[in-house]
Amino acid sequence: MRKAIALQQQMGPVFDITLDCEDGAPAGAERAHAELCGSLIAGADNLFGRIGARIHDVTHPSWHDDLEIILGRAADRIAFVTVPKARGAADVETALAALRNIESRLGLKREIPLHALVETHGALHQAWQIAALPGIESLDFGLMDFVSEHHGAIPGTAMRSPGQFTHPMVVRAKCEVVSAAIAHGVIPTHNVTTVLDDASIAQEDAHRARNDFGYLRMWSIHPAQIEPILQGMRPAADEVTEAAGIVCAAQDANWGPIRVGTRLHDRGSFRHYWNLLVRARSTGMTLPSEAEQRFFTPNPN
Repeated sequence: MRKAIALQQQMGPVFDITLDCEDGAPAGAERAHAELCGSLIAGADNLFGRIGARIHDVTHPSWHDDLEIILGRAADRIAFVTVPKARGAADVETALAALRNIESRLGLKREIPLHALVETHGALHQAWQIAALPGIESLDFGLMDFVSEHHGAIPGTAMRSPGQFTHPMVVRAKCEVVSAAIAHGVIPTHNVTTVLDDASIAQEDAHRARNDFGYLRMWSIHPAQIEPILQGMRPAADEVTEAAGIVCAAQDANWGPIRVGTRLHDRGSFRHYWNLLVRARSTGMTLPSEAEQRFFTPNPN
């Protein structure tokens, strides 16, 4: 956890950190681990306010204690809470209600976003209902638990590449999560890469998740994967240059239709290229100076 925080201090807020109370806590030490997570989130090393926590699922006896302990220490600083293994929308609603109740008791002036892991049959079936719940910020696909839920009907090869991008049942699940998330203005987040000794695999997985499936973010399981994932999520440099030229020209034309080369562009394509610029900047890319100055530099006046 501390390694990831140190890397975020070095690279800036181009990625979030999720401190894990579910798989990260030794059995019997759940309270101590939650206390540590809360202290780290509240601590001075959290420079950007972009650290969240994954609690236990709502069937685990420690899940509510996780919330009470972490928010009791870090409600003002925590970026989000992630709830795993929801069996459907009702479990997510349970977590949301508990979150809002604790916020109210603490006198918190904001609502902490909730991220929901989709890794069960029920959660996938109700992904659209979950994405529509107020307070949901991200739908996260959990590949390994999803495959395990099928009790051997999906082979283990679908837990990693290339199978995770080709097995029809996994492809269907990934597409459903993205469709539900995007339709409700929620961020779709891709599952982890389990290979730790070859960073190029994490980068290629991120590239496929972003470009073939529409995922906007991706989990990592080790700090060494973070930069390769960011690289895989970034658009190509020539795409950024093209997008900057189109958006600048559109502004010059007061957002009316324009011709660039042999192609017509209007507000539909303007939105696409604008989002591409935002994506490039959020993953640490340097934009062409004119676009940076026009759209991302505060006006001193």
